[in-house]
Formats: sequence, structure tokens, C-alpha cells
Amino acid sequence: MDVILTLVFSIVMLFFMIFPAMKITEWIDTRFPIPRKLYTPVMLTIVVLLSLCIGLFLKFA
Repeated sequence: MDVILTLVFSIVMLFFMIFPAMKITEWIDTRFPIPRKLYTPVMLTIVVLLSLCIGLFLKFA
């Protein structure tokens, strides 16, 4: 049940984490040049990780 609740919180947070993920990806790109082919997968990975972190925080904090 804890996993399902965490995923429900995380799905809602996906929309709110897009802008911070774009900014983080831009920052990473300035430090370590990312090929354009990998730019979108890196951003999507960061979106999912951020939303899972926020979902875990909302569930257990």
C-alpha cells in the first residue's frame, strides 16, 4: 500500500517537476556538454527522479 500511495503522489508531481528538471538539465549542459540526442532522456530521467523524491517526501514526512 505504501508503494501505491507514493506512486500516486509522484504522478501528480510529474507536471510540477518539468520546469526544475529543464533548469537542472541546462545547468548540467553548461558544465558537461550533453549531446542533443541525450538531452531529452536526461531531462525525463530527472523529472521522474524529482517527482519520486517529492512523492516519498509527501508520504513519509
